[in-house]
Amino acid sequence: MSDRPIEITVDGETVAGVAGRTIAGVLLASGRTSWRTTRSGAPRGVFCGIGACFDCLLTVNGVPDVRACRRRAADGDEVRTQSREEGA
Repeated sequence: MSDRPIEITVDGETVAGVAGRTIAGVLLASGRTSWRTTRSGAPRGVFCGIGACFDCLLTVNGVPDVRACRRRAADGDEVRTQSREEGA
């Protein structure tokens, strides 16, 4: 992994990260612990961290239901959080 800085946009906010990290890693390093909600409104983020569950889903560059723990962040990624009401 390099120490090259990258930036992603999360719900319109710029978040700094490091090349090679997953989106979940970038979000966690920025202090975010959740980025999806269930039908009841309960917050969700990383649960298993290996892509076996679906708690860390978000939309990346217009593609819904991306597992944040499996997708490496790329400079310029546009990320949107999801909620159960949106079908996630």
